Amino acid sequence: MNAAVSGVAPGPSDPGPRARRYAFLGPEGTFTEAALMQVPGASDAECIPMNSVPAALAAVREETVDAAVVPLENSVEGGVSATLDDVSFGAELRILQEILVPIRFVLVAPDGVRLQDVRTVSTHTHAWAQIRGWAETNLPGVTYVPAPSTAASAVAMLDGRGGVSTQGLGYDAGVCSPVVVQRHPELQVLAEDISDNEKAVTRFVLVARPDATMPAPTGADKTSLVVPLWEDRPGALLEILEQFATRGVNLTRIESRPTKTHLGDYFFSVDIDGHIQDDRVADALMGVRRICPRTRFLGSYPRADRREVRVAKHHSDAAFIQARSWVDNLKGQ
Repeated sequence: MNAAVSGVAPGPSDPGPRARRYAFLGPEGTFTEAALMQVPGASDAECIPMNSVPAALAAVREETVDAAVVPLENSVEGGVSATLDDVSFGAELRILQEILVPIRFVLVAPDGVRLQDVRTVSTHTHAWAQIRGWAETNLPGVTYVPAPSTAASAVAMLDGRGGVSTQGLGYDAGVCSPVVVQRHPELQVLAEDISDNEKAVTRFVLVARPDATMPAPTGADKTSLVVPLWEDRPGALLEILEQFATRGVNLTRIESRPTKTHLGDYFFSVDIDGHIQDDRVADALMGVRRICPRTRFLGSYPRADRREVRVAKHHSDAAFIQARSWVDNLKGQ
């Protein structure tokens, strides 16, 4: 096991490893960096910004970093496809922690640019989706220019000598986190709190190699899986879902994604309540794996909200142990 990610087995207040080097979706000032700062020990670690989610996860696989923080899901836009696809099809990785970050946006531009002057705006696609309503109301006819991250469009305006300009960039203003402005006060804020949904939250995950120490059960846990739809026929999805339902395992998220092999071929990205050490979860995973042999386990880890998973008495570990013992006795007669 990699010494950098083994450490002390994480508990409820320490859900992740104390890695020495972290990758994150950069540049500095992204919401991903804000999520990284919630990981125990990250403030004292070497934190390396990467220009894309695949690049951050590749650094983990290549062992140039010990772990990475990447966005997984947004409360407005849903799953982050770059992350879902990479962890589903790339070399196996493990999720060790989830982090929730409330999302706020500001519109920034070089000094002298007025709000009414803005004709083009750059930011990440998920950010644009969360401020599109505001833009249509306050910047009618504005054109959107995609950027690799929320901070990238703003940081690209900096000339490295204390100046700010959008000349040659193809846009007039950028949408980013207020943290970027705190670090670069030379950026002019044209508008604050421009989110369409003031309660928007993005879920990030700490990802390490599969030999990393799995967090111990806390009673408030989540497990993530990738389940390929093994056969396109009536009832195929129902048969998968029944493996969870009959064992009292609650699905907190299920999202279909194309396998990119041919049209109509999908896999499911799934989150369930509970830890693989829970008997009901382990039994459900065995049932799913039996039906879908290519099912991938992405990890069991504490819920960020620490909300305890409530389980009916007949789905408790004690009930599974008693039933298993009863069957074993019958088989031995």
